[in-house]
Amino acid sequence: MAKKKVFITYKIPEAGINLLRKNGFSVEVYSKEKLITRQELIRNVKDADALISLLTDKIDREIIDKMERCRIIANYAVGFNNIDIDYARNKGIIVTNTPDVLTDSTADLTMTLVLACARRLNEGERIMRQKQFKGWRPELLLGYELKDKIFGIIGMGRIGLAVARRAFAFGCRIIYYSNNKKSEAEKLFNAKKVSLKTLMKSSDIISLHIPLNNKTKTLINSDYLNLMKKTAIFINTARGEVIDENHLISLLKKKKIFAAGFDVYKNEPDINPELVKLDNVVLLPHIGSATVEARSAMAKLAAKNVIAVLTGKKPITPVN
Repeated sequence: MAKKKVFITYKIPEAGINLLRKNGFSVEVYSKEKLITRQELIRNVKDADALISLLTDKIDREIIDKMERCRIIANYAVGFNNIDIDYARNKGIIVTNTPDVLTDSTADLTMTLVLACARRLNEGERIMRQKQFKGWRPELLLGYELKDKIFGIIGMGRIGLAVARRAFAFGCRIIYYSNNKKSEAEKLFNAKKVSLKTLMKSSDIISLHIPLNNKTKTLINSDYLNLMKKTAIFINTARGEVIDENHLISLLKKKKIFAAGFDVYKNEPDINPELVKLDNVVLLPHIGSATVEARSAMAKLAAKNVIAVLTGKKPITPVN
């Protein structure tokens, strides 16, 4: 009897691939050092029993219709806005994601961006690399301390809670905007639930941790962005499309806010060229989960979801 085929659209850590092979599956991995093209994806999913996809892979109706045998799409990401969830469900295909395992890595990176913005690290490093440092001066690259700052978290889910824990350890006062009251955050960190308008007006640091969907697309629009303090720091490690990126850039250009840190972008992987020109931004290439621990755990979780479904068990982290 032929082995069931699992197709993976890009090489993931060996921990996941080995787990699939140990459980008797035939694993085919797209081997080129670039993202898979649409044509190549269509060609490879036709006879696949399972697909492990990246967030960059658009799995729409056309792709799903080519899946003659597929029973599960295991997205190697927490987000799944790249997949037509409802259509997959109608076709009897289960969709899973990889939550929880990248919580700490993303929270760590969020605080990295906060500190880099607050202490102007990119400007300082550039001065050193370009050999422009002329000696200590009282007002050289003045930034801000985190102690007693109001830290506003938009989206108090797993990652938001992990960020609150870190910000609280730095002595920040936590406020948050969420659909529901978060008792754990309020008990542990004395966090206060506020309206989005209040959060944008009051916060010294604003950090985004919401998924991308129809309700959150451009949720942080120009009206909300205009409410920020001139000394505010804005951090986005969620999705580029949840903010009005162009308007945020205009505020940064006019020095209407202090700084911003980006790990995600509206037209990723393309980046607005105006961002590159700005000194008061820190730019990272979507590396929120880029730790050995997180990426290996994501690979294992995606593999376990595939193994569960293809052996007749329930998926571990279904989204549809």
